[in-house]
Amino acid sequence: MTNPNTILRIEASARKTGSVSRDLTSKTIDHLASKTAVLVKERDVSEGLPFVDEEWVGSNFTPADARSETQKAKLAVSDGLVEELVEADTLVIGTPIYNFGIPATLKAWIDMVARVGVTFKYTENGPVGLLEGKRAIVLVASGGTPVGSDIDFATPYLRHALNFIGISDVTFVSADALGQDSNEKIATAKEEIDLLKVA
Repeated sequence: MTNPNTILRIEASARKTGSVSRDLTSKTIDHLASKTAVLVKERDVSEGLPFVDEEWVGSNFTPADARSETQKAKLAVSDGLVEELVEADTLVIGTPIYNFGIPATLKAWIDMVARVGVTFKYTENGPVGLLEGKRAIVLVASGGTPVGSDIDFATPYLRHALNFIGISDVTFVSADALGQDSNEKIATAKEEIDLLKVA
């Protein structure tokens, strides 16, 4: 028996019910599960994560074998998030666009998992991501921001941030600018999900 595709489902919408991005992540996982064996782990970042502060930065840049118990405790949440990410084969990220960008809680997750020497490293040729071989599927919903437009600062940032830690296989499926023709746009996004191939 082959090992299941380990999926890390990351939800960022503040809405627990009636959320388009959450509905699309559910459909994506159902689609993948219909094609191959999956093991799904869930992380709802909308429930809140720590923000980077001075103590966190100091702890992060202290060599692991020299960290105090206080520093280890400060990095505990980050360490757990990184472990979830390392164990995943596929990321399924559901996010709305808030005020032209990603929610602050999703940015906090990125800040917690972008760890020098752990998920990326510096070289003489610049930073190199260490999490190669993973796939990300990002489900995006927006009320008024067209994805790919000049006012979309969410999807370019997510693509760059994921690539920065080594995840270059990134697919976006969007139900955007839902202020008009929302049913049609959601239906189109679901059709795109049905065409996703299993890596």
